[in-house]
Amino acid sequence: MGFADLLDEVGGFGRYQWIHVTLISLPGLLMASQNLLNNFVSGVPTHYCSIPANHSLNNLSHLHQVTCQPDCLPVWAFYSTNVSHLETEDCIDGWTFEQSDFLATTVSEWRLVCSLRPLKQMIQTIYMGGVLTGAIVYGSLSDRFGRRSVLIWSYLQLAVLGCSSALSPTYSVYCIFRFLSGMAVSGVIINGVSLKVEWIPTKTRTVVGTLSSFFFTFGQMVLAGLAYWLRDWRKLQMVVSAPLFLFFTYSWWYSESARWLVLNRRSEDALKSLHRVARINGKSEMIEKITVEVLHSHMNKEIESAHSTFTVFDLLRTPGMRRISICLMAVWFSTSFAYYGLAMDLQKFGVSIYLMQIIFGAVDIPAKLFALGILSYLGRRVSQAVCLFFSATIIFANIFVPTDMQTLRTTLACLGKAFTSASFTTVYLYTGELYPTVIRQTGMGFVSTMARIGSMAAPAVLILDEVLPALPSLVYGGSAVLAGCFACFLPETLNVPLPDTVEDVETKKTNTKLKNHQVFMCISMSTQCVCLKRNRMKFTLFLFLPSYFKFHCLQIHIQN
Repeated sequence: MGFADLLDEVGGFGRYQWIHVTLISLPGLLMASQNLLNNFVSGVPTHYCSIPANHSLNNLSHLHQVTCQPDCLPVWAFYSTNVSHLETEDCIDGWTFEQSDFLATTVSEWRLVCSLRPLKQMIQTIYMGGVLTGAIVYGSLSDRFGRRSVLIWSYLQLAVLGCSSALSPTYSVYCIFRFLSGMAVSGVIINGVSLKVEWIPTKTRTVVGTLSSFFFTFGQMVLAGLAYWLRDWRKLQMVVSAPLFLFFTYSWWYSESARWLVLNRRSEDALKSLHRVARINGKSEMIEKITVEVLHSHMNKEIESAHSTFTVFDLLRTPGMRRISICLMAVWFSTSFAYYGLAMDLQKFGVSIYLMQIIFGAVDIPAKLFALGILSYLGRRVSQAVCLFFSATIIFANIFVPTDMQTLRTTLACLGKAFTSASFTTVYLYTGELYPTVIRQTGMGFVSTMARIGSMAAPAVLILDEVLPALPSLVYGGSAVLAGCFACFLPETLNVPLPDTVEDVETKKTNTKLKNHQVFMCISMSTQCVCLKRNRMKFTLFLFLPSYFKFHCLQIHIQN
């Protein structure tokens, strides 16, 4: 018996879990806005060299809109119909920015064009650097101080610093605020996921985890609507940050993870949380039955192992944890790498940036429904591999589409983004199920740092198209293929209780090896080894990694 049995006794997925999951998932509407905000806050308006004050404005029929590649035509060249023979120079009188798409952006306010153009992408890189730092810092802090406390602090930090970003007087100050906001976003995401997972019964984790991710999907479309309505970067920044004060206010209602409380020798607090959940779920009769002794009897093994102090090195110390961590690092990096490579350069598609953002958000809906289906039917491991392999295939396919077929290229990009989104949905749920409670947040923080590195590297890879146009796609697709192979070596967690200790993970690894010996029946046929599988899931795995299963067949054949 374990903590999962206690959850069933206090109502399983009852009224409390419904409220709990909904309230934690609501901020996801704005987490999407924070991650993709730079598309609109730093949008590049149509711009051209300003007309000198001493020039006549009577006839502007031959005015050419010129952007820097890499320099600018002199201002008097705008009055010439043939400018191919002219030497270029900087815009002496500055820039004029049109307001058809954006009223004001960081680009137009701080003139981030020509030689300052790299500073536009630098804002997103700095923000993702903050997300990376937050994953490391807040992952460790939550294992020490609790999921609820760190989550509440993250809401407040993001609310204050997000609103402060809208008031930034200079580019440097804005970057500092965005870095600190990125840290808070990490705190919200990783602690929100863990606090949800640790209060949810095993059999409902897949459905709840997938459906709650739709808040992030709808958040992308909300961002497009807000950006289209406001069109001013300061107003947009304020609107997507101010609601965090509301989330901070109601987050005090959350109950701390009872698993974490027990493992940190706070059994009385854990008991109060369980009694509260039982009362809200209409199971008041269980309040008298569940005592500290009953709680300890269910989690005796976990309590004994919790006397040790765990660090990030414990993620790599034992074979089972080491395999999980290395594989997840590859999966998180590649998923984020491909996702932000597609999602952070919407202006290149030649379609309205607002419409493109809605399309990119809308494709996540069927993608996540697809993920929900295969997560429940095929399991986590196959689902993760399928999403990565399919996204790689589509990215590679786009290489062979001519550049003049913009509609087809955009369609394939949307499909690629859909599968990377499904991969994100899978890996968030999968990671929370793979790591044990005693070190879950440290593990989440550790492997999600690779996602932040991927999101920071993605814009830089786009520069490679100057060497070879197809090179960025080759890098994105190749990374996804490699990660898909790593995903195949992760243990399956479908309908498996959450591990609470490192020993649980290592024991599961041993049991899996024994099960492999029992599942495969090998028949020697000349030099081949034929494997008979018991269910469709293992048949599907055989399709993806035939050599892996042949290895097991050969091993069993020799031993038996």
